[in-house]
Amino acid sequence: MTTSTPEAGSHRKHAAIWAGLTVGLSVVLLALLMLFISPSILSGPRDLGLGIVGTQEDSGRVSAALDAQQPGAFLLQPYQSADDLQQGIRDREIVGGFDFSDPEDLRVYVASAGSTAVSATVSSAGATMAGSMGQTADTVDVVPLPAADPTGVGIGGLAFPLVFGGIVPAVAFRSMLAGKRWWIFAGLTGFSVAGGFVVAAVLKYLFGSIEGPLVPVAASVALGIAALALPLAGLNECFGTKGFTIAAMSMMFVGNPFAGIATSAQWLPAGVALIGQLLPPGAAGTLVRAVAYFDGAGGAGAALTLAVWVLAGIVLWFAAPKLKAARARKASALQAA
Repeated sequence: MTTSTPEAGSHRKHAAIWAGLTVGLSVVLLALLMLFISPSILSGPRDLGLGIVGTQEDSGRVSAALDAQQPGAFLLQPYQSADDLQQGIRDREIVGGFDFSDPEDLRVYVASAGSTAVSATVSSAGATMAGSMGQTADTVDVVPLPAADPTGVGIGGLAFPLVFGGIVPAVAFRSMLAGKRWWIFAGLTGFSVAGGFVVAAVLKYLFGSIEGPLVPVAASVALGIAALALPLAGLNECFGTKGFTIAAMSMMFVGNPFAGIATSAQWLPAGVALIGQLLPPGAAGTLVRAVAYFDGAGGAGAALTLAVWVLAGIVLWFAAPKLKAARARKASALQAA
Protein backbone atom coordinates (compact mmCIF):
# COMPACT_ATOMS: atom_id res chain seq x y z
CA MET A 1 0.00 0.00 0.00
CA THR A 2 1.41 3.40 -1.04
CA THR A 3 0.59 6.73 0.54
CA SER A 4 0.83 10.22 -0.90
CA THR A 5 3.37 12.29 1.00
CA PRO A 6 3.00 16.06 1.51
CA GLU A 7 6.15 16.57 -0.54
CA ALA A 8 4.68 14.68 -3.51
CA GLY A 9 1.51 16.76 -3.35
CA SER A 10 3.55 19.94 -3.20
CA HIS A 11 5.58 18.88 -6.25
CA ARG A 12 2.42 18.19 -8.23
CA LYS A 13 1.01 21.59 -7.26
CA HIS A 14 4.20 23.38 -8.27
CA ALA A 15 4.35 21.43 -11.54
CA ALA A 16 0.76 22.41 -12.32
CA ILE A 17 1.52 26.07 -11.59
CA TRP A 18 4.66 25.90 -13.73
CA ALA A 19 2.76 24.32 -16.63
CA GLY A 20 -0.13 26.76 -16.32
CA LEU A 21 2.12 29.81 -16.25
CA THR A 22 4.21 28.54 -19.16
CA VAL A 23 1.17 27.92 -21.34
CA GLY A 24 -0.64 31.06 -20.21
CA LEU A 25 2.30 33.39 -20.74
CA SER A 26 3.01 31.80 -24.12
CA VAL A 27 -0.55 32.56 -25.17
CA VAL A 28 -0.17 36.15 -23.95
CA LEU A 29 3.09 36.49 -25.89
CA LEU A 30 1.40 35.15 -29.03
CA ALA A 31 -1.46 37.61 -28.59
CA LEU A 32 0.96 40.51 -28.18
CA LEU A 33 2.85 39.50 -31.30
CA MET A 34 -0.40 39.38 -33.26
CA LEU A 35 -1.55 42.74 -31.91
CA PHE A 36 1.69 44.60 -32.55
CA ILE A 37 3.01 42.91 -35.70
CA SER A 38 0.01 41.74 -37.74
CA PRO A 39 -1.35 45.28 -38.39
CA SER A 40 1.97 46.20 -39.99
CA ILE A 41 2.18 43.00 -42.03
CA LEU A 42 -1.40 43.34 -43.27
CA SER A 43 -1.13 47.08 -43.92
CA GLY A 44 -1.14 48.68 -47.33
CA PRO A 45 -2.97 51.23 -49.49
CA ARG A 46 -6.76 50.96 -49.24
CA ASP A 47 -9.36 53.19 -50.91
CA LEU A 48 -6.96 56.12 -51.12
CA GLY A 49 -8.53 59.15 -52.79
CA LEU A 50 -6.48 60.07 -55.86
CA GLY A 51 -7.20 63.12 -57.98
CA ILE A 52 -6.73 63.28 -61.72
CA VAL A 53 -6.60 66.18 -64.15
CA GLY A 54 -7.14 64.98 -67.68
CA THR A 55 -9.60 63.64 -70.20
CA GLN A 56 -12.12 60.85 -69.68
CA GLU A 57 -9.77 58.63 -71.65
CA ASP A 58 -6.94 59.45 -69.25
CA SER A 59 -9.15 58.57 -66.28
CA GLY A 60 -10.11 55.22 -67.78
CA ARG A 61 -6.53 54.34 -68.60
CA VAL A 62 -5.29 55.31 -65.14
CA SER A 63 -8.10 53.43 -63.40
CA ALA A 64 -7.35 50.24 -65.32
CA ALA A 65 -3.60 50.53 -64.73
CA LEU A 66 -3.99 51.18 -61.00
CA ASP A 67 -6.39 48.28 -60.57
CA ALA A 68 -3.88 46.04 -62.33
CA GLN A 69 -1.05 47.25 -60.08
CA GLN A 70 -2.85 47.34 -56.72
CA PRO A 71 -6.53 46.34 -56.76
CA GLY A 72 -8.65 48.38 -54.37
CA ALA A 73 -5.82 50.73 -53.44
CA PHE A 74 -7.12 53.93 -55.07
CA LEU A 75 -10.38 55.75 -55.74
CA LEU A 76 -10.10 58.28 -58.58
CA GLN A 77 -11.66 61.73 -58.37
CA PRO A 78 -11.60 64.13 -61.36
CA TYR A 79 -10.45 67.73 -60.95
CA GLN A 80 -10.66 70.60 -63.40
CA SER A 81 -7.16 71.96 -62.87
CA ALA A 82 -3.88 71.28 -61.12
CA ASP A 83 -4.65 74.11 -58.68
CA ASP A 84 -7.93 72.46 -57.70
CA LEU A 85 -6.17 69.14 -57.27
CA GLN A 86 -3.52 70.65 -55.00
CA GLN A 87 -6.19 72.35 -52.92
CA GLY A 88 -7.96 69.01 -52.60
CA ILE A 89 -4.75 67.58 -51.15
CA ARG A 90 -4.43 70.46 -48.69
CA ASP A 91 -8.07 69.98 -47.65
CA ARG A 92 -7.39 66.22 -47.27
CA GLU A 93 -10.07 65.27 -49.75
CA ILE A 94 -7.43 63.19 -51.55
CA VAL A 95 -3.93 61.95 -50.73
CA GLY A 96 -2.35 62.80 -54.08
CA GLY A 97 -3.02 62.96 -57.79
CA PHE A 98 -1.92 62.91 -61.42
CA ASP A 99 -1.96 65.81 -63.88
CA PHE A 100 -2.00 64.82 -67.57
CA SER A 101 -2.17 68.39 -68.89
CA ASP A 102 1.35 68.16 -70.34
CA PRO A 103 1.60 65.39 -72.99
CA GLU A 104 5.34 65.06 -72.39
CA ASP A 105 5.41 65.05 -68.61
CA LEU A 106 3.15 63.44 -66.02
CA ARG A 107 2.91 65.62 -62.94
CA VAL A 108 2.47 63.57 -59.75
CA TYR A 109 1.25 65.36 -56.62
CA VAL A 110 1.78 63.93 -53.13
CA ALA A 111 1.67 65.08 -49.49
CA SER A 112 4.45 63.48 -47.48
CA ALA A 113 3.21 65.27 -44.35
CA GLY A 114 0.05 63.16 -44.51
CA SER A 115 1.98 59.89 -44.64
CA THR A 116 5.35 59.03 -46.10
CA ALA A 117 4.10 55.50 -46.85
CA VAL A 118 1.14 56.83 -48.82
CA SER A 119 3.15 59.46 -50.68
CA ALA A 120 5.78 56.90 -51.65
CA THR A 121 3.07 54.60 -52.99
CA VAL A 122 1.49 57.39 -55.05
CA SER A 123 4.91 58.42 -56.39
CA SER A 124 5.72 54.82 -57.35
CA ALA A 125 2.37 54.38 -59.07
CA GLY A 126 2.91 57.62 -60.97
CA ALA A 127 6.38 56.60 -62.10
CA THR A 128 5.06 53.25 -63.32
CA MET A 129 2.20 54.99 -65.10
CA ALA A 130 4.52 57.47 -66.82
CA GLY A 131 6.89 54.72 -67.92
CA SER A 132 4.09 52.73 -69.51
CA MET A 133 3.12 55.78 -71.57
CA GLY A 134 6.64 56.79 -72.54
CA GLN A 135 6.57 59.88 -70.33
CA THR A 136 8.62 61.14 -67.42
CA ALA A 137 7.14 61.63 -63.96
CA ASP A 138 7.68 64.90 -62.12
CA THR A 139 6.73 64.57 -58.43
CA VAL A 140 5.56 67.64 -56.50
CA ASP A 141 5.20 67.48 -52.71
CA VAL A 142 2.25 69.77 -51.99
CA VAL A 143 2.45 69.46 -48.19
CA PRO A 144 6.02 68.40 -47.39
CA LEU A 145 7.45 67.41 -44.05
CA PRO A 146 9.90 69.83 -42.41
CA ALA A 147 13.47 69.60 -43.66
CA ALA A 148 14.66 68.80 -40.11
CA ASP A 149 12.41 65.72 -39.98
CA PRO A 150 11.95 64.57 -43.59
CA THR A 151 10.68 61.12 -42.66
CA GLY A 152 8.13 62.25 -40.07
CA VAL A 153 9.70 60.33 -37.20
CA GLY A 154 8.68 62.94 -34.62
CA ILE A 155 4.91 62.76 -35.00
CA GLY A 156 5.10 59.15 -36.13
CA GLY A 157 6.44 58.15 -32.72
CA LEU A 158 3.70 59.79 -30.64
CA ALA A 159 1.63 56.68 -29.88
CA PHE A 160 3.58 55.40 -26.89
CA PRO A 161 4.21 58.83 -25.27
CA LEU A 162 0.48 59.56 -25.53
CA VAL A 163 -0.45 56.26 -23.86
CA PHE A 164 2.26 56.75 -21.22
CA GLY A 165 1.08 60.31 -20.61
CA GLY A 166 -2.43 59.06 -19.98
CA ILE A 167 -1.78 56.00 -17.83
CA VAL A 168 1.14 56.97 -15.59
CA PRO A 169 -0.29 60.28 -14.27
CA ALA A 170 -3.55 58.54 -13.37
CA VAL A 171 -1.54 56.15 -11.20
CA ALA A 172 0.90 58.73 -9.85
CA PHE A 173 -1.64 61.33 -8.72
CA ARG A 174 -3.90 58.66 -7.20
CA SER A 175 -0.97 57.23 -5.23
CA MET A 176 0.51 60.51 -4.03
CA LEU A 177 -2.81 62.25 -3.31
CA ALA A 178 -4.85 59.30 -2.03
CA GLY A 179 -8.34 60.36 -1.01
CA LYS A 180 -7.93 63.93 -2.32
CA ARG A 181 -10.31 63.60 -5.24
CA TRP A 182 -10.26 67.20 -6.41
CA TRP A 183 -6.50 67.52 -6.12
CA ILE A 184 -6.22 64.38 -8.25
CA PHE A 185 -8.63 65.79 -10.83
CA ALA A 186 -6.78 69.11 -10.89
CA GLY A 187 -3.49 67.27 -11.21
CA LEU A 188 -4.66 65.23 -14.20
CA THR A 189 -6.09 68.22 -16.05
CA GLY A 190 -3.05 70.34 -15.25
CA PHE A 191 -0.65 67.64 -16.38
CA SER A 192 -2.60 67.19 -19.63
CA VAL A 193 -2.05 70.85 -20.48
CA ALA A 194 1.58 70.84 -19.35
CA GLY A 195 2.29 67.57 -21.14
CA GLY A 196 0.75 68.92 -24.33
CA PHE A 197 3.08 71.91 -24.33
CA VAL A 198 6.12 69.81 -23.43
CA VAL A 199 5.52 67.38 -26.30
CA ALA A 200 4.75 70.15 -28.78
CA ALA A 201 7.83 72.13 -27.73
CA VAL A 202 10.08 69.10 -28.15
CA LEU A 203 8.62 68.37 -31.59
CA LYS A 204 9.05 71.98 -32.69
CA TYR A 205 12.25 73.18 -31.09
CA LEU A 206 14.27 70.02 -30.51
CA PHE A 207 13.30 67.70 -33.37
CA GLY A 208 12.07 70.27 -35.90
CA SER A 209 9.11 68.03 -36.69
CA ILE A 210 6.68 70.95 -36.89
CA GLU A 211 7.21 74.43 -38.27
CA GLY A 212 3.83 76.05 -37.66
CA PRO A 213 2.30 77.55 -34.50
CA LEU A 214 2.99 75.73 -31.25
CA VAL A 215 -0.34 76.23 -29.47
CA PRO A 216 -2.64 74.21 -31.80
CA VAL A 217 -0.31 71.20 -31.63
CA ALA A 218 0.04 71.55 -27.85
CA ALA A 219 -3.74 71.73 -27.46
CA SER A 220 -4.19 68.62 -29.61
CA VAL A 221 -1.66 66.63 -27.57
CA ALA A 222 -3.21 67.89 -24.33
CA LEU A 223 -6.65 66.75 -25.49
CA GLY A 224 -5.18 63.35 -26.35
CA ILE A 225 -3.58 62.96 -22.92
CA ALA A 226 -6.77 64.07 -21.15
CA ALA A 227 -8.82 61.65 -23.25
CA LEU A 228 -6.74 58.84 -21.76
CA ALA A 229 -6.07 60.07 -18.23
CA LEU A 230 -9.57 61.23 -17.23
CA PRO A 231 -11.49 58.09 -18.30
CA LEU A 232 -8.87 55.86 -16.67
CA ALA A 233 -9.07 57.83 -13.43
CA GLY A 234 -12.87 57.82 -13.62
CA LEU A 235 -12.98 54.06 -14.12
CA ASN A 236 -10.70 53.59 -11.15
CA GLU A 237 -12.96 55.75 -9.00
CA CYS A 238 -16.08 53.87 -10.09
CA PHE A 239 -14.86 50.28 -10.30
CA GLY A 240 -11.54 50.20 -8.50
CA THR A 241 -8.25 48.74 -9.67
CA LYS A 242 -9.89 46.15 -11.92
CA GLY A 243 -11.67 48.80 -13.99
CA PHE A 244 -8.50 50.83 -14.33
CA THR A 245 -6.32 47.84 -15.21
CA ILE A 246 -8.61 46.50 -17.94
CA ALA A 247 -8.92 49.94 -19.54
CA ALA A 248 -5.19 50.69 -19.28
CA MET A 249 -4.24 47.33 -20.80
CA SER A 250 -6.71 47.92 -23.64
CA MET A 251 -5.15 51.30 -24.41
CA MET A 252 -1.61 49.92 -24.20
CA PHE A 253 -2.09 46.71 -26.17
CA VAL A 254 -4.89 47.71 -28.58
CA GLY A 255 -4.92 51.49 -28.80
CA ASN A 256 -1.14 51.72 -29.22
CA PRO A 257 -0.57 49.27 -32.12
CA PHE A 258 -3.87 50.17 -33.81
CA ALA A 259 -3.22 53.93 -33.71
CA GLY A 260 -1.59 54.07 -37.16
CA ILE A 261 0.07 57.38 -36.33
CA ALA A 262 3.24 56.74 -38.34
CA THR A 263 1.50 55.65 -41.55
CA SER A 264 -2.05 57.11 -41.21
CA ALA A 265 -5.17 55.08 -40.55
CA GLN A 266 -5.83 54.53 -44.26
CA TRP A 267 -2.74 52.34 -44.41
CA LEU A 268 -4.08 49.86 -41.84
CA PRO A 269 -6.60 47.05 -42.42
CA ALA A 270 -10.14 48.47 -42.38
CA GLY A 271 -11.29 46.96 -39.07
CA VAL A 272 -8.03 47.79 -37.31
CA ALA A 273 -8.15 51.36 -38.60
CA LEU A 274 -11.71 51.87 -37.35
CA ILE A 275 -10.90 50.57 -33.86
CA GLY A 276 -7.71 52.61 -33.72
CA GLN A 277 -9.45 55.86 -34.66
CA LEU A 278 -12.14 55.32 -32.04
CA LEU A 279 -9.51 55.07 -29.29
CA PRO A 280 -7.64 58.11 -27.93
CA PRO A 281 -4.11 57.29 -29.23
CA GLY A 282 -5.23 56.96 -32.86
CA ALA A 283 -7.57 59.94 -32.71
CA ALA A 284 -4.89 62.08 -31.07
CA GLY A 285 -2.33 61.17 -33.73
CA THR A 286 -4.77 62.08 -36.50
CA LEU A 287 -5.60 65.41 -34.86
CA VAL A 288 -1.97 66.33 -34.24
CA ARG A 289 -1.01 65.61 -37.86
CA ALA A 290 -4.01 67.61 -39.09
CA VAL A 291 -3.21 70.74 -37.08
CA ALA A 292 0.56 70.47 -37.54
CA TYR A 293 0.57 70.22 -41.33
CA PHE A 294 -2.92 70.80 -42.79
CA ASP A 295 -4.29 73.76 -40.79
CA GLY A 296 -6.71 71.40 -39.07
CA ALA A 297 -8.20 69.89 -42.23
CA GLY A 298 -9.32 66.32 -41.62
CA GLY A 299 -9.09 66.61 -37.85
CA ALA A 300 -12.71 67.40 -36.87
CA GLY A 301 -13.73 63.77 -36.40
CA ALA A 302 -10.66 63.02 -34.29
CA ALA A 303 -11.26 66.11 -32.13
CA LEU A 304 -14.86 65.03 -31.56
CA THR A 305 -13.74 61.52 -30.60
CA LEU A 306 -11.27 62.86 -28.06
CA ALA A 307 -13.86 65.28 -26.66
CA VAL A 308 -16.27 62.37 -26.12
CA TRP A 309 -13.59 60.44 -24.21
CA VAL A 310 -12.84 63.48 -22.04
CA LEU A 311 -16.55 63.97 -21.35
CA ALA A 312 -16.91 60.29 -20.47
CA GLY A 313 -14.03 60.61 -18.02
CA ILE A 314 -15.60 63.66 -16.35
CA VAL A 315 -18.99 61.91 -16.09
CA LEU A 316 -17.37 58.86 -14.50
CA TRP A 317 -15.45 61.04 -12.07
CA PHE A 318 -18.56 62.88 -10.88
CA ALA A 319 -20.65 59.69 -10.81
CA ALA A 320 -18.14 57.76 -8.69
CA PRO A 321 -19.25 59.02 -5.22
CA LYS A 322 -22.90 58.21 -6.00
CA LEU A 323 -21.99 54.74 -7.23
CA LYS A 324 -19.91 54.07 -4.13
CA ALA A 325 -22.73 55.29 -1.87
CA ALA A 326 -25.25 53.09 -3.70
CA ARG A 327 -22.99 50.04 -3.33
CA ALA A 328 -22.51 50.79 0.38
CA ARG A 329 -26.29 51.04 0.93
CA LYS A 330 -26.82 47.77 -0.90
CA ALA A 331 -24.14 46.03 1.17
CA SER A 332 -25.69 47.37 4.40
CA ALA A 333 -29.13 46.19 3.36
CA LEU A 334 -27.80 42.71 2.59
CA GLN A 335 -26.07 42.51 5.96
CA ALA A 336 -29.21 43.67 7.76
CA ALA A 337 -31.25 41.03 5.98
